[in-house]
Amino acid sequence: MDDRKQLVLEAAELRAMLDKAAEDGARRALAALGLQDEDAADDVRDLRHLMADYRAVKRGMFTSMANVFVIGIVGLVVAGILWHLRKP
Repeated sequence: MDDRKQLVLEAAELRAMLDKAAEDGARRALAALGLQDEDAADDVRDLRHLMADYRAVKRGMFTSMANVFVIGIVGLVVAGILWHLRKP
């Protein structure tokens, strides 16, 4: 004989249980990341600013490297022209 009992829940009860489970899971996940205190929002905001600043520096670094490369090529071309003009 089957001793399993069937559980019947209203939609609102199921939704409330799912909401509570999701909230509990989110709290555990935040706690695992060390973001369970009141300063967590500030910490995340600071990390976002840090990442934005990192991306800006990275973009500026690549722009500077490209400028150095172009100026170097132009300098070599000018030096070649001057060298060619100075030959008797």
